[in-house]
Amino acid sequence: MKPFLFAAAASAIVLAACSPAVEEGTPTVAPPPVEAVDTPIDEAIAEDTATPAEAETLVDVLATRPEFSSLLAAVDAAGLTETLAGPGPYTIFAPTNDAFAALPAGELDQLLLPENKDKLVRIVSYHVIPGKVLAAEVPAEEAGTATVSINNLDLSVRRTADGSVMVNQFTVTEGDIDAGNGVIHVIDGVLVPRMEE
Repeated sequence: MKPFLFAAAASAIVLAACSPAVEEGTPTVAPPPVEAVDTPIDEAIAEDTATPAEAETLVDVLATRPEFSSLLAAVDAAGLTETLAGPGPYTIFAPTNDAFAALPAGELDQLLLPENKDKLVRIVSYHVIPGKVLAAEVPAEEAGTATVSINNLDLSVRRTADGSVMVNQFTVTEGDIDAGNGVIHVIDGVLVPRMEE
């Protein structure tokens, strides 16, 4: 029995020697809590998981710029707001208020009347092409490529020798305004398709 007690006592001494010394009455301190910190990676993941509904649509982007109020009124009267706020993608050649003001006197007011909706739809949809086409992707003038609008009418969208982007007879004055469902290029005139097209 004595050898057994001696072995037990020896084990207790060895274990006590291995454990850290704590003075009696000294409080033990817990490590400080680790705070969560947002990192650029966390932010990038949050952006990647954003739903398409959270991205600004073409209509949203146009609405943030006062110079497009006439265009938005035309889009609304033509019943195309839902289309241009949909998944797309679309490219809009967007005339400014000044471009609409250059139309013959009273023409925009006439187009916005309910009885002229078919004509307005034809004109507004002539400013929209399917797909997202950036200014750098516009073909060179010498390629002679026709671009089809969403109402199946041909547009002449081309890059000239001096690097300007033209849409029919009008110039893109500001390009590549990005939206969640496409891109906007500002033009300095209103595109009016020929009625025989």
